[in-house]
Amino acid sequence: MLGLDFSKVGWNELALAIVDTLKMLGASAVFTIIIGLPLGIILYLAARSSDRKVYFVYSILSVIVNILRSLPFIILIVAMIPITRQIVGVSMGVLGTIPPLVVAAAPFFARLVETSLGEVDRGVIEAAEGMGASTWQIIMRVLLPEARPGLLAAMTITTVTLVSYTAMSGMVGGGGLGDLAIRYGYYRYENEVMFISVVLMVILVQFLQMAGDRLVRHFTRK
Repeated sequence: MLGLDFSKVGWNELALAIVDTLKMLGASAVFTIIIGLPLGIILYLAARSSDRKVYFVYSILSVIVNILRSLPFIILIVAMIPITRQIVGVSMGVLGTIPPLVVAAAPFFARLVETSLGEVDRGVIEAAEGMGASTWQIIMRVLLPEARPGLLAAMTITTVTLVSYTAMSGMVGGGGLGDLAIRYGYYRYENEVMFISVVLMVILVQFLQMAGDRLVRHFTRK
């Protein structure tokens, strides 16, 4: 098939690379949501505040988010090496890749959260305000439930983006399928490893996208 000899593939090492990719993806996705969701809510609330001081804070946060979103991940992961080493003790491998993944994805996810919350019907929010609901109650009982399909779609998009980031981390020894593809598929011209790595990445992205789309359809009100 395409002149490839799969008998030369180190399947044990490939299996370890798959596990490493899933570890990076799972840990970074969790921390991205933990950080990005509150940040997105803050951006949404601050953007609509009539208080000049609050809006000033929004302006600063917005600039920071935009800067982090605009940085290419391959540059970010290298620039963060000293910080990553301080946080987790290493700057390479699975553990050393997680902080840059979170820093790259959390601002991206926060913007998607802000957009999703902005699509909530203003009349529903005003009704809750008229009933004397506090800001916290509006967030937990109105905004988040009403924006749930959009938030799930945002999580799906972010997770799929993280898959591509884990692949790029292979350029600097980040581990996982990307690292395997670079070390064996690129440097050693083992096209079989490159082919399998690409196929597995595509399968992973398709699975995540299908699962996310199904959740969005389930929670979308007819």
